[in-house]
Amino acid sequence: MSALWCFEEVNLFKILCPHKYSEYKGAHTFNSYKKSDYIYFEDDAANKIYLIDKGKVKIGYYTEDGEEIIKAILRKGEIFGEKAILGIEKRNEFAQSIDNTTVVCPVSKDTMYTLMQDNVSISFKIYKFIGLRIKKLERRLQLLLFKDTKTRLLEFFKELCEDYGYKCPENGDHVVKHPYTQKDIATLIGTSRPTLNTIMNELKQDNIIDFNRKELRLRKNIA
Repeated sequence: MSALWCFEEVNLFKILCPHKYSEYKGAHTFNSYKKSDYIYFEDDAANKIYLIDKGKVKIGYYTEDGEEIIKAILRKGEIFGEKAILGIEKRNEFAQSIDNTTVVCPVSKDTMYTLMQDNVSISFKIYKFIGLRIKKLERRLQLLLFKDTKTRLLEFFKELCEDYGYKCPENGDHVVKHPYTQKDIATLIGTSRPTLNTIMNELKQDNIIDFNRKELRLRKNIA
C-alpha cells in the first residue's frame, strides 16, 4: 500500500485527535454533518485543521463558470484543511460531506502547532503528508487538463492499485479493494457516471479489467 494517504496504514485521526491528550479533552468537540453539508467554503478563514472520524469528505473548488472541480475524496483517519499549518489565512477550496453520517474533529491551528512541537515524529509525518498530497493532486489536475477520459480512468486505476491493491499469485492480476463508489470515481476523474460505466464495460470486454461491486481487477498487462 502507498504511504501517500494513510502513511503506511497509520490512522492520522488516532494520532492527532486532541481527545487522547488530557490537557485538551475538555476543550474539543466533534462535529456531525449530513450529506451535502459544507464544512467550510472558499474564502473562509483558515484557522483549523480537520480530522475525519466517520464518513467521507470531498475537497474541491468552483471555476469562474461555476463548474465544480473535485480535488480529493477523503475518508476515516485522514486530515484536511492542512494548509492552515502553512500560514495560509483563507481557504482556496471547499470541504463538503458526501455521507449522511460524517463526523469530524476540528483542531485549532495553535493546538496543532503545539502537538507537532511536542512530537517531532508527528511533525515529520504531517509535513510529509502535505508534500505528497500536493504532488498527487498536481498529477491528477494534469490528467484532467491534458488527457482523455479513458486515459484518466486507467491512470486512476493504477493509482488505486498502488494504494489498495495486491498481486494475485495465480494469474498475475492485481486485485484492488478500495472505498470509492462509481460515483466517487466519476467525480474524481471529471466525467459523468454513464460515461464511466460505458468505458469500464469497454475495458472489461477488451480484457483489460474485470470488476464487480466488491473489487476491481487489473490485468497484468496494465497493472
